[in-house]
Amino acid sequence: MTTLASIYLQAAPAQGSPSLITGLLPLVLVFVVFYFFMIRPQMRKQKELTNYRNAIGKGDKVITTGGIYGKVVDVTENVVTVEIANDVRIRVDKNAILKDPSDVAAKQ
Repeated sequence: MTTLASIYLQAAPAQGSPSLITGLLPLVLVFVVFYFFMIRPQMRKQKELTNYRNAIGKGDKVITTGGIYGKVVDVTENVVTVEIANDVRIRVDKNAILKDPSDVAAKQ
């Protein structure tokens, strides 16, 4: 058993050390794939949502992040007043507004 252990403990014969490029290439490729399939689409989606929130006006149908559907009655800098039923209005922060799914389906 000791001879078997001594064989495993022997150092491997010295070979040419891998270059820095071949060592970092897989890491760089993983980052590039991760960027194009996850980070970039998420940034584009966030930019679209920000542009939509800045363009909200009276009469737009919206849905809040809490799932409340309504129609925009008034818009200020950071607050949107949404009518959710006849004479029932709520004030919602602009960051809590999402696109209305029926509007998205109508555009396609």
